[in-house]
Amino acid sequence: MASVPVYSWRLAPDGLATIRQLRARGLRPGGQDVAAQIERPRYRRGPLVAYLYEIDKAKPVRPMTPAKWAALAKANTARRTCPECSRDAGYVIPATLGMCVTCAYPEEQCIA
Repeated sequence: MASVPVYSWRLAPDGLATIRQLRARGLRPGGQDVAAQIERPRYRRGPLVAYLYEIDKAKPVRPMTPAKWAALAKANTARRTCPECSRDAGYVIPATLGMCVTCAYPEEQCIA
């Protein structure tokens, strides 16, 4: 495995971008290998590392298909549906509770 060039924070050459920077431009790495990495020093811990990809070799992001939109809508509905009362809570149910707030704390709902 060949080693990649390592640059300091904010000193990477033009033409390279992180995955987030590519995504902001509507691009994806598209199977290319990591071209370089940048390291951001941290106090008392190891450095943060971000991998860089060549912008010229990046490909456009694939568009969402109707099937993907339907699957995403179904998943979001499942996250909002309470397993106890089977109602749409109107918000994403917290994993710590595992049910909507009304079902988790029924005695507090009676206070008016």
